[in-house]
Amino acid sequence: MHDVAARAGVSHQTVSRVLNGFEGIRPGTRERVLAAISDLGYRRNVAARSLATGRSQAVGVLVPDTPNFGPTSSFYAVERALRDAGFQALSTATANDAASVDEALDFLFGRSIEALVLMAPTRNVLNVADARANNVPVAYLLTGDERAPWSVSVDQGEGVRLAIDHLVSMGHTRIQHITGPGDSTEGRLRESAFVSEMMRRGLPRLPMIEGDWSAQSGFEAGEHVDHSATAVLCANDQMALGLIHALGLHGIDVPRHISVIGFDDIPEAAHTMPPLTTVRQDFRAVGSLAVAVLVAALSGEDLPDTSPLPAELIVRESVAPPSM
Repeated sequence: MHDVAARAGVSHQTVSRVLNGFEGIRPGTRERVLAAISDLGYRRNVAARSLATGRSQAVGVLVPDTPNFGPTSSFYAVERALRDAGFQALSTATANDAASVDEALDFLFGRSIEALVLMAPTRNVLNVADARANNVPVAYLLTGDERAPWSVSVDQGEGVRLAIDHLVSMGHTRIQHITGPGDSTEGRLRESAFVSEMMRRGLPRLPMIEGDWSAQSGFEAGEHVDHSATAVLCANDQMALGLIHALGLHGIDVPRHISVIGFDDIPEAAHTMPPLTTVRQDFRAVGSLAVAVLVAALSGEDLPDTSPLPAELIVRESVAPPSM
């Protein structure tokens, strides 16, 4: 910074003000400083700045090590929102076992993070974090709203109700569910909402089929679809795509013979054959709200409203009235 100041003919305090976006710097002075920064290839020393300010401006982001659409989309939204708020995302991926989660948290806490965004798709991740993450504010994703007001999510129950409402309005009563993996927090929320909604309506209970979020597991589930089912609600879109593939290979047309609904609204859902009816989750809004929670906590302000965000039914062509 002193080299930049000497090159621009200003004090190092002026260089600092330019770098931090202070107003009141004369345009000519600002231009000289920026030119000197460019000429010298100056980059801030983050470690030195942290020592000087007592703040790292870093927020840890713990993500699952599986590249599923929801966590990946949420991570990009979190990273963008942190950058806009003047923070740097420091991320690491972890498997679901306790040792991996503990190692990942060691990495993040060892770098003086000021807050943590925890994407906790399973109970194992939550359990380890509960024991470790008690010195910084934590925003929880992929957990539903059980950690309110610190958890941020789309209303999973509402999404399931929207899907079943649509199927029932089209005349379906025999609806089967392909669930997420048994240790998934959001998968269990969707399954529980499905069971509750079917019971509330007095509709028959068909056997559940467990998937693992992958298209392959949806494909394999095609072998276990009940012969009497007229519709299937899949807990995510990838499994729905695999299911439609498997049904097609068996000569079962979607939606003429059976209807299929997904969950998430991945970009590919609009371009499948047929285009997939699904429940949209606004992952960008989830990520932005998680950052707003942490920024408020670090600033000593009241937390924003973290009521579950609304789900949205996207109606396409994979649902039709049941064939007689």
